[in-house]
Amino acid sequence: MTGEPETEVLHLHREDGVLEVTLDRPPANAIDLATSRTMGEVFAGFRDDPELRVAIVRTAGDKFFCAGWDLKAAAGGDAVDGDYGVGGFGGLQELPDLNKPVIAAVHGMAVGGGFELALSCDLIYASTTTTFGLPEINAGTLADAATLKLPRRMPYHVAMELLLTGRWMPADEAARWGLVNEVLADDEAVRTKAWEVARTLAAGPPLVFAAIKETARVAETLGFQDAMDLVTHSRLPTVAALYSSEDQLEGARAFAEKRPPVWKGR
Repeated sequence: MTGEPETEVLHLHREDGVLEVTLDRPPANAIDLATSRTMGEVFAGFRDDPELRVAIVRTAGDKFFCAGWDLKAAAGGDAVDGDYGVGGFGGLQELPDLNKPVIAAVHGMAVGGGFELALSCDLIYASTTTTFGLPEINAGTLADAATLKLPRRMPYHVAMELLLTGRWMPADEAARWGLVNEVLADDEAVRTKAWEVARTLAAGPPLVFAAIKETARVAETLGFQDAMDLVTHSRLPTVAALYSSEDQLEGARAFAEKRPPVWKGR
């Protein structure tokens, strides 16, 4: 694997259209305002780089995937309503127009904002040691992104139990509710799986992936027919770009000629 320049808290590695971002902020990979802003810059760069197709989000260390918001930094003056950067908390949560696949490779404890960071990704692979928790209720505060996302991604009553009690949810239960794509033996197996899937996606049709992500995002706030009208009339930018692209023609030609398509992203 070839390397990429590193920041103090983020190790970046790019290979074959894949960007792997490793958060390394011991002891718990908690995220303060400065780290969040840096993550936002990295993911915005990923979004805007035409050579990059897929991102993997992982963290260093053994015990924590991410402890979420850095309470020590908050006690030292970081405001909860401060400047999290272009992507919101963790660089992904509110990053506009991110129309490329992002994979979370999770191990250890994903706590509060760490859980929300994983939920900001499109695919989640976790190790058997992974546990998810939303302890904000015990600190008298709101797990805002999780409160918005969880009831849409799992049965309402289970989501509310997690939010209202702050209990821990192990990886196998998360997989049972569909929050995790697959549970693997350990961190190395998770990383291997994430790279395997990332390479598959990097070889796929980027314009289709972009249309899928934008359509799914827009559809969250619309009724079915309203969303379908936007798609069928090419009123979404990514859908319009897809339907007028060389790749659209290439897909049809490749099917007719019984050969693998060659995607160019245009």
